Amino acid sequence: MKARTAAMAATTAVLCLAAVACGPSDDKPGNDGKGAGTSAKPSGTDTQDPAAGDSAAPDPTSTPTSSGKVLSKAELAKVALTTGEVAHYEVTPMQGGDETGTEKSENEDCRPLVAVINGAPEPAAAATVFRTVMDKSEEGQDDQTVVTEILTSHPNGSAQQIMRDVRDAVHACAGGFRTSSEDGPSSYTQVKRLNLPRAGQESIAYQVTGSIEGDKVPLVFQLVRTGSTVVTFYVANFLDTKTPQLPAELVTAQAAKLP
Repeated sequence: MKARTAAMAATTAVLCLAAVACGPSDDKPGNDGKGAGTSAKPSGTDTQDPAAGDSAAPDPTSTPTSSGKVLSKAELAKVALTTGEVAHYEVTPMQGGDETGTEKSENEDCRPLVAVINGAPEPAAAATVFRTVMDKSEEGQDDQTVVTEILTSHPNGSAQQIMRDVRDAVHACAGGFRTSSEDGPSSYTQVKRLNLPRAGQESIAYQVTGSIEGDKVPLVFQLVRTGSTVVTFYVANFLDTKTPQLPAELVTAQAAKLP
């Protein structure tokens, strides 16, 4: 991941994935790579728990129902979070539009994780909407909470397949993986499940540890599925190695809007 990538990802909340993909981890020394305003607040909750944050077998008495409709881009935009729905948070279309990353996994088992890092979960979506969510009460702070949210709709049961494939990949790729792209190779040194609140009909949360010029960079993802819609939440910490916090109130509010 290049130093310029960190700063850009912070200020635009573009996935260190999308147009500014995580580049080589062996860039020239001398640049900090930990620009100001690049981190969500760290969380002490980084426990790896085989059952936590993963509702593969949800309780049918508490699982929300769904129409199962495959939403169009316009319909996804209508169910996406908006400013004012969660106190202090401003929601805007993500800068960079529909651009996604180009990283390719060197290990086929890890391909689902790389697809999420690219901002394009597989199987491919019928429609996609990107949003940036920022805590305006923290504006100006180095650790201002900046969350990237991607809503995707998937036909023919492929939303469920995404969840299965990501769950399997988190287990298979615990020791890390490498990718290649037009910017060069990238290394991710660890993947672990996280204990985050469940949401939707099923969800999974995990941390991928990347690097900027040798410094460890924790990236946290949570995928939430209801019906044919999958929401990917992404947050990174470019300031230190603590697991960044994904605000549960955002996940809960967004999940409640899914049809």
